[in-house]
Formats: sequence, C-alpha cells, structure tokens
Amino acid sequence: MKTPSLPVLALEHFSEPHRPGPGYYIERLEDHLARFPAVSLPHAHSFYLLLYVTQGHGTHTIDLVTYELRPGGLYFLVPGQAHSWVLSPDAQGYILFFSAAFYQRQYPADRLAAYPFFDPAQAPVRYLPPTESTLRGLLTRIFEENTTPAANRNEVVGAYVYLLLELAGRYYVPEPERPAPSHGLQQVRAFSHLLDAHFRTEKTVRFYADQLAVTANHLNALCRQVVNQTASALIHERVITEAQRRLAHSADTVGQVADYLGFEDPSYFTRYFKKYAGQTPEAFRQHQRAH
Repeated sequence: MKTPSLPVLALEHFSEPHRPGPGYYIERLEDHLARFPAVSLPHAHSFYLLLYVTQGHGTHTIDLVTYELRPGGLYFLVPGQAHSWVLSPDAQGYILFFSAAFYQRQYPADRLAAYPFFDPAQAPVRYLPPTESTLRGLLTRIFEENTTPAANRNEVVGAYVYLLLELAGRYYVPEPERPAPSHGLQQVRAFSHLLDAHFRTEKTVRFYADQLAVTANHLNALCRQVVNQTASALIHERVITEAQRRLAHSADTVGQVADYLGFEDPSYFTRYFKKYAGQTPEAFRQHQRAH
C-alpha cells in the first residue's frame, strides 16, 4: 500500500458547499484563517498561491525553509510546494489562489511559467516597501470584484490577476550575482519531498540518506547548513506536526493516531509525542478544545 504524503488541497476544498469554484479564490487573510484554521499546519496545494501580509507578524515555512512574515511580505507558491505558518492573532492581508487553467483561459501558459517568483531557484518571498499600494489595491479590487454578479466577473478577475503578476515581477530585479541553487539545497529539497511521502513508515535519517545516496551524517550536516536543523529534527517535527493535526481536527483516539503514524505501541507514541511536543497527546488535545 502506498504511503500517503502531505495533504494536498484542491481549490474545491475552499469552495462554498454545492457551488463549484470559478478557478480562483480570494479572501481576507483573517477571514480565511477563521474559516480554515487547519491551514496553519503543513500541507500542499494543487494550485498557485499568493499571500500578501498587511498587518501582524510570524513565520512562513515553505519547503522546510522558514521566512519572516511581516507587513509588506508577498509570498508565492507553485502547485505541490509544502508550507505552513505561525501567525500573530492580529494578522491581516489577502490570500489568493488560482489554477493554471484559470490563468490560461486568457493568457499563454508559457507566460505563467516565466514569472521569476514561480521559479524554484528564486526566493518565494519579496518584502515590499511600506509605501507600496498598487499590488495591495489590485488585491482589494479582486476581492471586491468577487462579489459582483456581473456576467464577465471571471474575465475581469483574470485580467486583474494577470496585472498583479506582471507588476509583482518588477520587484524581482535580475540578480546576476545570485548563484543557482547549490547541490546541497537541491538535496535538502529532495529530502523534503521524500519526508512528506514516507514519514509515517520511515523515521530514521539513514533511510532518507540511502535514498539520496549520501551518509546520514552528511544529510544531517546539509540540513543544518540550509535550514539550521538536523535531518533527524526535521523528521521528528514532521511526525509531531501530523500528530497534532489529527489530534486537533479528527475524532481519532490516541491509539488510532499512533497507528496511523506507524507506531505499533501507543504508549511509546505517547512518550515520543511528549518528548518532542512537551506534553502528552491527550493534554495537547484538551488544550486545543479549550481554545
């Protein structure tokens, strides 16, 4: 049986019940978080994502690399990338999703692939100046247009999305001195994808090192260099994060969660969880329900 990987959410996940989506989704960040609290935990998408923060602070982790989250932060993700975030309660902004098909209804596919912020070799974030208002204004217009019953609403939103991407590209000034992704970074990204696919059944650094044809010590060193954590710490973090997601958002017993994560002994899972999360699974679940 194939081991399921990180949850991959489709646009339909964010559509209103019994109402097919138009190929895009736009929402105020604070309202999005209220409607879908589980999106703070690691997951991936089958669509393109833009996040613009206008207030608040925190961190945004994309493919194991953690970036500061602050006002003016503009974040880009392509389909398949894994991310999670930790946001302050006062966080505000806009979040925009769109499918490749939605963009390609009006604009060429090669243009979508050419945007520098959708290139894995580029950093997926730009911190815009405090005075920036154009992109924020476009997101506001998309949000407002989304409530318009006009027959050509999708075409207008598509045009706004195109303009948003074109103008965002201006913040990606060519950087000749910027090196291509190092071999080490490529291997850490490969480790990230392997981890998402196998963390339920494989929890040793040696397994992932063997898959990448390196030693366990070398993989630990690479991860420490690129993301300031060892490979073993990232494995534990991935297991605990998935355990927390299921404890918070499912009715599974602790034993069922342990079994889902590949622990044959629930008592060992409880000790493992307490060691890396600082509290027992039951205590974590009770705290989540109390808040």
